[in-house]
Amino acid sequence: MFGPSWSTHWIRVELTVPKDLREKEHLEFHWDAHNEGMVWSEDGVPLQGLTGNNERIEWILPKLFRDGKPHLFYVEMACNGMFGNAPGPDTIQPPNPNRYFQLTKAEIVAVNLQARGLWIDIWIIGDAAREFPQDTWQQHKAVDVCTRIIDSFDKNNIKSLDTCRKIAQEYLGTLVDSSKVYDSKAPAQVFGIGHCHIDSCWLWPWAETKRKVARSWTSQCNLMEQYGELNFACSQAQQYKWLEENYPEVFKRVKQKVKEGRFHPIGGSWVEHDTNMPSGESLTRQFLYGQRYFESRFGARSKTFWLPDTFGYSGQIPQLCRLAGMDRFMTQKLSWNNINKFPHTTFNWVALDGTQVICHMPPAETYTAEAHFGDVKRSQSQHKSMDQDPTSLLVFGKGDGGGGPTWQHIEKLRRCRGVADQAGLLPRVTMGGSVDDFFDKLQEKAANFVTWYGELYFELHRGTYTTQAKNKKNNRKAEALMRDIEFLATCASLKDSSYKYPKKDIDFMWEAILLCQFHDCLPGSSIEMCYDDSDELYGQVFDRGAKVLKEVLSTLGFSDLAGKSLDGSVAINTLPWPRAEIIEISETEVGVASGSGSLLTIEPFAKAHTSHPFVSLQQVAEDTFELKNSQLKVKVQGGVITSLYDILNEREVIEPGKKANQFVVFDDKPLYWQAWDVEVYHLDTRKELPSGETSIFEVKPHRVTVVTRTKVSNSSSIMSYISLSAVVDNQQTAVVCRAEVDWHESMTFLKVEFPVTVRNTDASYETAYGITKRPTHYNTSWDMAKFEVCCHRFADLSESNYGISILNDSNIFYRRQFTFIGRCP
Repeated sequence: MFGPSWSTHWIRVELTVPKDLREKEHLEFHWDAHNEGMVWSEDGVPLQGLTGNNERIEWILPKLFRDGKPHLFYVEMACNGMFGNAPGPDTIQPPNPNRYFQLTKAEIVAVNLQARGLWIDIWIIGDAAREFPQDTWQQHKAVDVCTRIIDSFDKNNIKSLDTCRKIAQEYLGTLVDSSKVYDSKAPAQVFGIGHCHIDSCWLWPWAETKRKVARSWTSQCNLMEQYGELNFACSQAQQYKWLEENYPEVFKRVKQKVKEGRFHPIGGSWVEHDTNMPSGESLTRQFLYGQRYFESRFGARSKTFWLPDTFGYSGQIPQLCRLAGMDRFMTQKLSWNNINKFPHTTFNWVALDGTQVICHMPPAETYTAEAHFGDVKRSQSQHKSMDQDPTSLLVFGKGDGGGGPTWQHIEKLRRCRGVADQAGLLPRVTMGGSVDDFFDKLQEKAANFVTWYGELYFELHRGTYTTQAKNKKNNRKAEALMRDIEFLATCASLKDSSYKYPKKDIDFMWEAILLCQFHDCLPGSSIEMCYDDSDELYGQVFDRGAKVLKEVLSTLGFSDLAGKSLDGSVAINTLPWPRAEIIEISETEVGVASGSGSLLTIEPFAKAHTSHPFVSLQQVAEDTFELKNSQLKVKVQGGVITSLYDILNEREVIEPGKKANQFVVFDDKPLYWQAWDVEVYHLDTRKELPSGETSIFEVKPHRVTVVTRTKVSNSSSIMSYISLSAVVDNQQTAVVCRAEVDWHESMTFLKVEFPVTVRNTDASYETAYGITKRPTHYNTSWDMAKFEVCCHRFADLSESNYGISILNDSNIFYRRQFTFIGRCP
């Protein structure tokens, strides 16, 4: 037994091929310890990736091993399976830290290739018998061929294999044992491409992903040398960089295969990232760093954006793709929608600015196809755009946990092509091309494709916009930090020619941030180990960022990042518009920074604040308080806001009889994906949390605050702070609601509500480089499906001449329904 979970064991193997096996047609070394592994040469070169559990357990023995001498190699055993270390068959459960693995197979195997070929023959012909319509001659012929093969097989007569395979040729043709099966001139409808989707983290940490990349891509390089028709596409520049740094011999092989046109770097981004939560600048950097890496290592940029597994797609992606040199996009995730079926397979996707790209969603509805007969069949039967173009992409290979295509996949596709050519009815599959080749053919017809405008909303995994809140806040903080650093470092470079722009530090920080935006990391759908990793990496970003900022400020003539007193302090404005804000220097000193430009003087609050009365707070009744400045009057009763009166516009903002900043809980019991999903039926379980006693927290000349403790359960509570600040230079003011949540609940969803008197059928949400409008009603199933939506820093509900906005500092999950917007604190 080998363990525990996540440990590594090295096995020294000395192998001598017995005399009676040396002349056999095909020899393999089989090793199965039911975990992932790698075969290494004696001198430390990776030779073959192993998956375990009777899957990819073979390594083809080199011919030189047949010399009768002992040969030495090593097996690296990783104590985890393809999908981590789940305690049972449900792979998304938290990993078992004490899982052990047993070696059950270590042997030399002489493979009869004719018998292996017959196995694949009857597999595919049997599928035809099961899946073709019973009223077709093709189905009846398949049944007949299978029956005659079974009747002809004699386990005691090896020559019966030849007879059986000859019978199979009646249905498959005579070319399925080589890539020549694809040589016919008949047009193909299905374009097969090998793929290996490797989640950069998910049910395993980043350290294991690095090994998965090496195992998977070593196996694919080997397979390409066996099968001339196999072309392989893989994305994520980060994974290529890991390979380059940690496995230079494998990277060298990959680079050669890229040069041969067999291994296709694709996607153009640093990782397969989330597109809803990162800022527009982060999305731009994903492409900048990804394309720059691919061009520097392989001599070309990607033409196709590849994002098969991300949980929805921002409406600005087409514009950013175009700017990054990509005019086509592949995904398939919307096939998982749990309410509406997405209506197109191939279409033009149009961004908010009108930019468009060709989008294709493989109708087999997977990026990890097993290359089954059914996968090929569904590539046509589930195609929704046949009237525009009948072709489709079939993306096959073991994925999520890596691996990629197996020899079985390639052999099955050969036979599927044989069926199509010999019997018909099955769409004709072809191999040997690239994803770009496929899209090049679509490009010729793109002018007539249907269009889809705006975001591609994913009707599943809506809970990922609240899970792992700390991780999301770190992302927001890091994005803001990078903007300040780059702006100020540029200023320093212009001011002082001796200042060296910190490109190395900036690259490190951006690459770390971009990695943490991977579509299972930032959304919160990974195991706890992954967030230990991201916490550590964000810590390095913040530490290095603080160091860089200190050096930048010193170059600009500032001694410290935070002033210790009003005397000698200035405010640095890194935004391009004028600002007027209250700044707390210390507990006793408060100033006002006001003006335009990058450097704003700070005046004492009392001196600067002369045109308006200060903010006030008074208790007007039992457990009732009024917070007031020159623009707003806020009534807090029983811990919630019962009135928000706009003095300047003489308008009540809170809906009569309703309560704002009201905390509510819902059952969080999805159908399956616990960390991913929240279902529409959870809205029926709403329960208001009664507030405790409210008290005055602070009364200062520039700000007043009340505080309320809300009990959630015997284990959990919320400290809620409602603040109002003085008005500065006629700037619009806001009510600030802050919550400190001590949370120990399970399967419970906490939200806070703000019912308002504004009416509109659409609300506006800040998204990457744009504003996305979404319905506030449930008129159609498409409207209802968006019962939870995401946004960045603000959501706005406005009429023609009045509106309300909710701003946030990190959380980006909103429920919109009629006149209230709820957000998760």
